Amino acid sequence: MAEAPRDLEAQFGQWRTYLRHRQAIRGTDVEELEGHLRDQVAALQDLGLDDDEAFLVAVKRLGSLDALSREFAREHSDRLWKQLVLAPGQVDAGKAERTDVGVVVALALSAAALLKLPHLFGFATFGPEVIDSFYARNLSLFVFPVLAGYFAWKRGLDRAGWGWLAGAFASSAAVVNLLPFTDFGNTEVLAVLHLPIAAWLVVGFAYVGGRWRSGRRRMDFVRFSGELFIYYVLMALGGGVLMVFTALMFAAIGLSAEDLVQFWILPCGAMGAVIVGAWLVEAKQSVVENMAPVLTRVFTPLFAILLLVFLATMLWTGSGLDVERELLIGFDLLLVLVLGLLLYAISARDPDAPPDAFDLTQLVLVASALLVDALALAAIASRISDFGFSPNKVAALGENLILLVNLGWSAVLYFRFLRGRSPYSALERWQTAYLPVYGIWALLVVVGFGPIFDFS
Repeated sequence: MAEAPRDLEAQFGQWRTYLRHRQAIRGTDVEELEGHLRDQVAALQDLGLDDDEAFLVAVKRLGSLDALSREFAREHSDRLWKQLVLAPGQVDAGKAERTDVGVVVALALSAAALLKLPHLFGFATFGPEVIDSFYARNLSLFVFPVLAGYFAWKRGLDRAGWGWLAGAFASSAAVVNLLPFTDFGNTEVLAVLHLPIAAWLVVGFAYVGGRWRSGRRRMDFVRFSGELFIYYVLMALGGGVLMVFTALMFAAIGLSAEDLVQFWILPCGAMGAVIVGAWLVEAKQSVVENMAPVLTRVFTPLFAILLLVFLATMLWTGSGLDVERELLIGFDLLLVLVLGLLLYAISARDPDAPPDAFDLTQLVLVASALLVDALALAAIASRISDFGFSPNKVAALGENLILLVNLGWSAVLYFRFLRGRSPYSALERWQTAYLPVYGIWALLVVVGFGPIFDFS
């Protein structure tokens, strides 16, 4: 593309400077958006539009940045393209936000209603002491399709994308409800634990607007997942306070609110909070982005110290790992948490920044987790050698092997980065490329372990 005229280049610079001052827009995002803007301008110039007209129309066509563009236009009223961006009949940002809030409230209520409907009609048992097998299998399917629908609407997913989402969730529901699992048997428990992983990646497809092949968009989904987790925990703490005060207030007039809290507020709130939390991440992104990297930097060294102390204690005492199911699940959750810290640190870091002390801490954390994973694998292999295969042992073996590969190559890439032999972006590409492996494994456990192990 030929060099842009000086006046047009000044408009690009002003637009770029404005976006860089928006906390919700990262530097790399600005570069990508500017590339799209320049392509649009060049195409419009080829059609015969002059510089100002081409820039005006190109800004308008950015679509998802319309709200930012309108705000920018208001603050820079001397620009020619203000007239089109603020053209009469445009839906103002406030009205769009109110529409978004209305949709979110409706979807949150829908997720809560979907959870309660089977119980209200006597189809399944759901309560604090007894949970029917039906609810255990379908818990994630009450809320994740609703959340995926929200993002599909927000991203303007095409008809084929909507069809893919519907097919994925319908197939998941058919598998977990039609296969003859033994109630709360090993294979059913494994299906219950792994279905949310596969379903969450389907939500990711909607979140990225169907552009799953884009490594940048997959990393955006990783970032969103971490921020949603933070918001959900905060809302859960607030919900706990709400339930305590509800019980106290009704107790003050001699009534028990136990059923109200346990059968309505708790389950419905848990479902609705997923939708509300996702909207908060979308709407208030800059607030969480200031919080999440701080939490990552606090907990990364703490978990690194924990793993180092654990490994030193094992070496000192000569104790081996216990591979009972509950402990295996606990170790896998610990390793997943370490991986989550790594992923979120990668997503929040400027890939062009030089190595620092925190990167070294990250490498120590990954290397320690890698050693713990190797020890767990050795214990599982020994147990299988002594007592044979079982659904739990095979699931643990597969998950730890998957984590071993991910953590192992991550450690290599981190070491290369610290030595100046590889760019940080290589680590980011590795993580985003590896995400589908977790979904494939989760799907294999849900669909394949039942028939393989006779639904025991």
